[in-house]
Amino acid sequence: MKKLGFIFHSPPHSTSAGREGLDALLAASAYSEDIYVFFIGDGVAQAISSQQPEQLLSRDYISSFKLMDLYDIEQVYVCQAALEQRGLLDASMAFEASVVSSQEITALMADCHHLLSF
Repeated sequence: MKKLGFIFHSPPHSTSAGREGLDALLAASAYSEDIYVFFIGDGVAQAISSQQPEQLLSRDYISSFKLMDLYDIEQVYVCQAALEQRGLLDASMAFEASVVSSQEITALMADCHHLLSF
């Protein structure tokens, strides 16, 4: 089975990329059991639980990331360096994820057969 990697690199609520990526991720889980999810760069903000999208008149889709567990998506990684750069290392996560180094993320991405970026 081919490994699919979903990369979230854009900040939440600024564009529809995060919502669209989440929709694609959940849909792909019906066809593949080997899915990896990466939050890098500004995308690490999508993993943080204390967001207030209603202040931006945006829909709260972040809580829907909790569905990954229901869909058996367990290989979820957040870049430690990106969290540190944004002062979010101690922030509470909205869902279960492993905080790993950028080198580990690079190695995991290299293992994926296809990468989709949002």
